[in-house]
Amino acid sequence: KCLESCTKPKSFYLLIMWKDISSGTMDVQFPLNFWSGDRVKIKNESTSEPVYEPATGRVLCNLESCGTVEVDQAVQAAQSAYQTWNRMSGMERARIMIEAARIIENRREDIAEIEVVNNGKSITEARMDVDSARLCIEYYSGLANTLAGQHVQLTGGSFAYTRREPLGVCVGIGAWNYPFQIAAWKSAPALACGNSMVFKPSPLTPVTAVLLAEIYAKAGAPEGLFNVVQGGQETGTLLCHHPDVAKVSFTGSVPTGKKIMEMCSKGVKHVTLELGGKSPLLIFEDSDLKNAVNGALMANFLSQGQVCSNGTRVFVQRQILPEFLKEVVRRTKAIEIGDPQLDSTRMGALISRPHLNRVLGFVEQARKEGAKVLCGGERFVPSDAKLSGGYYMTPCVLGDCSDEMTCVKEEIFGPVMSVLSFETEEEAVRRANASALGLAAGVFTSDVKRAHRVVEQLKAGSCFVNNYNITPVEVPFGGFKMSGIGRENGQVTIEHYTQMKTVFVEMGDVDSLF
Repeated sequence: KCLESCTKPKSFYLLIMWKDISSGTMDVQFPLNFWSGDRVKIKNESTSEPVYEPATGRVLCNLESCGTVEVDQAVQAAQSAYQTWNRMSGMERARIMIEAARIIENRREDIAEIEVVNNGKSITEARMDVDSARLCIEYYSGLANTLAGQHVQLTGGSFAYTRREPLGVCVGIGAWNYPFQIAAWKSAPALACGNSMVFKPSPLTPVTAVLLAEIYAKAGAPEGLFNVVQGGQETGTLLCHHPDVAKVSFTGSVPTGKKIMEMCSKGVKHVTLELGGKSPLLIFEDSDLKNAVNGALMANFLSQGQVCSNGTRVFVQRQILPEFLKEVVRRTKAIEIGDPQLDSTRMGALISRPHLNRVLGFVEQARKEGAKVLCGGERFVPSDAKLSGGYYMTPCVLGDCSDEMTCVKEEIFGPVMSVLSFETEEEAVRRANASALGLAAGVFTSDVKRAHRVVEQLKAGSCFVNNYNITPVEVPFGGFKMSGIGRENGQVTIEHYTQMKTVFVEMGDVDSLF
């Protein structure tokens, strides 16, 4: 009864209560699936699995996975909402989206705190993620009323025009590194264009997507416009094969992206894939060293290094390598690790114990292959006893790296920076492009001509000059090569959530050949 009268989301109070219980579990929890305007309790409880809080290692909740019946219910709810939503004007859709953004702004701190529990990242970064989600919704609300076609004058007074129309029910499949932000990045352009969405979060971070569903509902969206289905591979497969789904937008690994593309090809569905990266960061001798070090830290240690666009192959021109290494190691050692809810913390917990072990394994493999561990790369146990079971490690800088090493070739997805040296610009570009992936790249130099010359040659979808890992929602984000297809954010994304219809209008008589 108390929860029913609360003004904040129920899940916020649920998690606060959970954190105060020494056993680390609760008998009562709110469902994390959401469709037709409300949370849904799955009848078959045998499908539930424990979800762990990264910061403590304790059980956070039990995940109820959706099967065939539940997925179909969510898709049908989205289909029903689409019939109403796509007939609304852009201005009407925009008003609801603006209200959703306003609610997010008002609940910023609550959502950020829950995201920390959900994901393990620092509260400072979680706030930035919530801000990015809000800005994305605001941005696309402004584009909702600008969708327009083209008029083409033809011979004899006849003409043609084009209509940019929504696709229908879209599916978003999110990743665990930016749970709330990705839900907004995928839903905002879809909804602005008149589509509805069924969203599946990662089973490792199921909590905050349902908050976004409640926010859209509270803002006045039709029931079923944004739905959340929980589950793993089986649930994702059901969504990809569902005949009423028009598009799938996926963020995650390359192998999974390939499977999704294959499944969607059977129904010739639209697909957007934002996949992995092993991105290069090129630091030339004329760089501002302090700025370059800041860029390298941002390129490797955001979200505990669990960022697909991270510039983990740091190429430093030989003349400044010793000075760069000295400073980047000093700064890395100073990164404060610990309770992610504290403002002073700059690095929280990795997502899971298996993933932590995997990242530590990469560090050990690098050592065996001849790389020098300049700092970090070890398991970290915070002094706070309640965090002793969390998934922490010290951020790592690897020196003496070479292109053939595993740490340089494979995506580690953890706080591990591999530093390599180079002599010439041509060499740096060639080695930077020697990867099957092409999500991002960065260049630090004071030579403007060199910056543009190098960026032109880099085979990457998102390139940064004298900065790294900034993602304003106004500009497109996505990769080349095996890092994906399609784009998120920016005006171009409108094209990925709409289809073009051409209409011919004859003003005279039919000139028949028969």
